[in-house]
Amino acid sequence: MFENFLKRTSWTDIIISILFVILGVLLIVKPSEMMSVIYILLGMVLFIMGFLKLVDYFTSKDKEDYLLTFALIATVLGVIVLCCSEVITGIFRVALGIWIIASGIRNFQTSLVWKEVKSGFWTITVLCALFMIMAGIVILVSRTLAIRIVGIAIVIYAVLDIIARSIFMKKIQDYLDK
Repeated sequence: MFENFLKRTSWTDIIISILFVILGVLLIVKPSEMMSVIYILLGMVLFIMGFLKLVDYFTSKDKEDYLLTFALIATVLGVIVLCCSEVITGIFRVALGIWIIASGIRNFQTSLVWKEVKSGFWTITVLCALFMIMAGIVILVSRTLAIRIVGIAIVIYAVLDIIARSIFMKKIQDYLDK
């Protein structure tokens, strides 16, 4: 019985990972269109969720202040996401790019300290730091490339999850026999 449960949940996880592979491929192939779809869906979900919580607040006997606050925030965020998705993308991309560049600079400084203490890891750290700085610059400069990189990361994650779940499903009996 427990084996059937484990297999069902593993199949569910595999199906979700397959959907992630599809999402990742779509982000790689059609980054701008997919981001528009994602923003529309996210904005609609936030708006509808906020609206339903407003209805819930005004129709319930107990007036919970947190429910009204949540409803208003979700509704306003939904409208903002629907109306200003390009601005949100730009702000997020710039913040992410600056954060990655700052992390790369911090790692570069760390590698110089490692060089002084005669550590063999300093060259690897310098290369990784320079790669991070370049990646941050690319994210700042190219919106579609940044989205494609996210798509690639999603595909890699999903494929690794499918492999892990498949191995787990083949080894369930060995696990249960212990």
